[in-house]
Amino acid sequence: MSAKDCDRESCSAHELLDFRSSLKEFQKLVENLVTQKTKEKLGLHIKDNDEIDYEKFYAATQALFGAEVKDYNVKAFFWKLSNNPDVRIEWCEIFGCFLGESDGMSSQLKEENMVFLLSKKQQITHTVVKRDDAIKGIVKVPHLDFIVTSSQKGVLTVFNKQMKVLATTSIEDTAWITGCDFLPQLKCVVAVTERTVIIWNYKSQQEKNICFVIKPMENCLLCVCTVTMPKQVAMDTILMGDDKGYVYLLTVTSDHLALKKCKGKRESQLQVLDSKTFHIVKRKLHDDWVMKVKYISDLNCFGSCSSDSICSFVLDDVKRLEDNLPVKEFSVPKGVNAFTYCRKAKLIVTGGNDKYLRLWHPAVNSKPSGKLSGHLHSVVEIVTNEKDQHVISLSSAKIFRVWDIQTLSLLQVFHDTQVNPEEMENSVMLFDNDRGMLISGSDVIDIYHLTHMIQDTKYVPRTHKKSINVLAYNWAFHRILTICSESILKVWDLETGYQVYQMEDAHGLNTEVTCAAIEIHGFYFVTGACDGTVKIWVFESGQEVKALPLAKCSKDECRLLKIVYLKADESQHALLALEQSGKMKIIQGNSVETYLYVTWVLPEAVSFPRKNPVVPLLLKPDTLQTHDFFPDIQFLSDTSSPKNDTENFVPSVEIKCFAVLKVEGCSLIATGSANGAIILWDFESATVRCLCEINEDSQASVLQASGVNAMLFLVHSAFSFRKYSSLSSATATVRSHNDAVPEHKSSSLSLQEENVKSGEINTEKTTAKDTTSCKSMQYVPKAEAGHSPMLASAHENGCICLWNIQGNLVKELLPFSKHPSVPLTALCTDISTKILLAGSKEGHIMRWYIASFLEGPQRDKNQIKEEICWRAHATEVIDLFHEEEKNVVVTASIDGSVRLWNAMNGYYLGYYGQPRKFEVFDTTRLILPCDVNTFPIIIKEESKYMEEEELECPLVLDRDKWKSLTRPPSHLKGLKHMDTIQDSKFFKSLASPKIYKQPVKCFEPGNRLAGAVFGYLPIYKLEKPTEERMPPSLQKRKAETPSATG
Repeated sequence: MSAKDCDRESCSAHELLDFRSSLKEFQKLVENLVTQKTKEKLGLHIKDNDEIDYEKFYAATQALFGAEVKDYNVKAFFWKLSNNPDVRIEWCEIFGCFLGESDGMSSQLKEENMVFLLSKKQQITHTVVKRDDAIKGIVKVPHLDFIVTSSQKGVLTVFNKQMKVLATTSIEDTAWITGCDFLPQLKCVVAVTERTVIIWNYKSQQEKNICFVIKPMENCLLCVCTVTMPKQVAMDTILMGDDKGYVYLLTVTSDHLALKKCKGKRESQLQVLDSKTFHIVKRKLHDDWVMKVKYISDLNCFGSCSSDSICSFVLDDVKRLEDNLPVKEFSVPKGVNAFTYCRKAKLIVTGGNDKYLRLWHPAVNSKPSGKLSGHLHSVVEIVTNEKDQHVISLSSAKIFRVWDIQTLSLLQVFHDTQVNPEEMENSVMLFDNDRGMLISGSDVIDIYHLTHMIQDTKYVPRTHKKSINVLAYNWAFHRILTICSESILKVWDLETGYQVYQMEDAHGLNTEVTCAAIEIHGFYFVTGACDGTVKIWVFESGQEVKALPLAKCSKDECRLLKIVYLKADESQHALLALEQSGKMKIIQGNSVETYLYVTWVLPEAVSFPRKNPVVPLLLKPDTLQTHDFFPDIQFLSDTSSPKNDTENFVPSVEIKCFAVLKVEGCSLIATGSANGAIILWDFESATVRCLCEINEDSQASVLQASGVNAMLFLVHSAFSFRKYSSLSSATATVRSHNDAVPEHKSSSLSLQEENVKSGEINTEKTTAKDTTSCKSMQYVPKAEAGHSPMLASAHENGCICLWNIQGNLVKELLPFSKHPSVPLTALCTDISTKILLAGSKEGHIMRWYIASFLEGPQRDKNQIKEEICWRAHATEVIDLFHEEEKNVVVTASIDGSVRLWNAMNGYYLGYYGQPRKFEVFDTTRLILPCDVNTFPIIIKEESKYMEEEELECPLVLDRDKWKSLTRPPSHLKGLKHMDTIQDSKFFKSLASPKIYKQPVKCFEPGNRLAGAVFGYLPIYKLEKPTEERMPPSLQKRKAETPSATG
């Protein structure tokens, strides 16, 4: 071995060691970047001087590898990691090296991370092409939601949105079809062949397809498109390109396509039109074949591309074809075969025989703004996914590549495995943005669906493995708390759907967490378990703060059903909890005590008089110094026990839900039971009442309603100022500011305290009518007229009852449905209390507009409008909430899924736990989960004109009725006011005309000689009605009268 060879080997070994060390340093850099981006995704990253941005990353990469690394490769590598830190990435990608032109990259990516789900590919083979034929054109008709295809041997087909064939025809022509499009004004399909232009009226009858052939054309036409101009009426403009570099502008009007009379012919009608009768403008723009021509309506320009290296792409106004002024030209080596325009990014992407994709700004033709490499064969077609900002390119080897237009990164590579190499031809491609599917054509039509579209419609949404127990929303940090029956607690970001953190066995092993609530400021949340234990946590970190020890009672009795946060700060926590036994209690904790403790208990049973279900209370305001929320309660001695079972009753204590209203002027607790009893505790008026309805005789009767599943106070914004305050609960409560508790020594209490000794308040029994009048004037001093709070209750019979705080039923709502009523299980409103949302046991969501109902003083006369209803789950909805800022509704069900919906139209946006990010503000694609098969129902308001307009119905004299009212002459003698009697008899004899109910039979199909319109109108024969005979005296008189002609 020579010395020169030894020097080379030592030099290469040294370079290899340097490369390995540089590679290790690069891997450390990538790990630091992934850690930083992961923390940013979770909201835990704190900016400092060590933060890695693109400039630092690029400088470090250049220092490690030198000039071997290209700028665009570094940018693509960096943004790929920034968008998805969990994606698998190879170090060789920094040099622009990927795994080849096969499906190697697809095999490495998980199926859920693929852009297109290849396993769900669909094919359409019949009626599309002939034998040894191929698809040469696919276009979308947006305003009609049609797809038009053309094959090389003359088959034109129109598909509907389900890809079912609407119309098809076969053009008997020796020339091959090279492209097609749709004429929006003339409602026809246009196609071009080598020497002709074909216009097909697809709406004509199948046995009489009408096609117009415009010929001859000077050169071989290769492509066609329609110019969409809004001012055109009954006229369309067509752009075409030929093999000599010319671009044509052809104008077609409805006069050119006037139908000729064709008698009796059932074969295809090919009507030849002379091209000289048309206004055709052409201009030579290229020195080679015009491969594609398109009109870009966003730019008001047309584009044409050619394999010419000098004038490869032209972008300019259509007027340049007529005035011969200079046009804007783009030069690309080896020409351009295809191009597309990205509306959001405002970029034009071109591809050609040099295998590169170039990104151009429409106003800059000197240099591309970006370049994408990876194809090993010529690029023949490019389309755009506008919603996801993806560009899909197709090479001549039938290999598809999906690119991110924002990060310039490669997302997916796949190819058509069913095509033989010798049968590979230039294919056409179309992306349907409305349905998220890629359509490509060769000898068959292949349909590739986006992965998330299949996941949303085919895969079961699953947030938790078990049923959901808790759904709560942190209004301050826009985070969602979900807890399942396995006691797995998860926190999600509302807008993106990403999981923030997760906790397991929060109350110990095999202890089910049954309820939870978040305090108004969002710093703390509380959880309750089946064993009665309560724990307070820091929301951001999940750290435990305080706990209520295990109670000495049976597990079933201590099981917590609902819990509400009353107050939370560093020195004090206050909670209101409901046990399964029916006991409600306030649980408090302070900075001194280690554990939480119970400070107040609501009485479990109350005896109510049947005639007047209102009971006065003994309140002890001295106890407010202990817990600051609700005073201790005692009943008067004469109402502690029922005197007579027929006069008194005790409602069920099986409480299922409750609601709390704590604002200035109102201090209310409402409880709902399984038998429908609703108890309202009013601490301002010192009364407790069983909600009832008032009969016509002013007697109070207990409403025999079905079980109460959810309750919610409705407070008008003019009264509650809810934007500043909130009481959060998994049940449903008004969000009112309770951290600053109002003084309870208000006018109602202070006036009575003057006449009370030892701090006790003694109120006398009053009638329901007196209590109502006094309370509306005195006990709600801060409420405006007509803006007092109301209580909404959802029942097992499927109705919603609206009560005033005086205990009277104001209105009942029954959801619109074509099915029998189902139990309602959840209620919520928006922040401004303009809409009311309800969830049912069968998974339906209903929305009412209630703003006008809450505003008026006479609420029973104001209409509550149900606006929309949709199926959100296949099983029971356990809770929901409305986020007004994002205009979304989040629902949770026992099926284990938490789903996101658009609040206005009920469109499905996704589920929490899905791999992709939410598109909250995009409602262009109407998709459904796999377990839902009904679309949202928008309930339209009844026309006011139909209510107010009086229809004029013609009346005729009913002779049979007239005879029955006729009296003998003897009865009429001596009667006065004879004219009045006759008039009365006449009007009583008037009746509606009788409708001829016999079906009309057609005896003649129509006359073709009558014309195109009247010839196809059927002729009906009516039976001759029975003529009324003239009385004999009149017939004789008519015969005696001489005729006029005589």
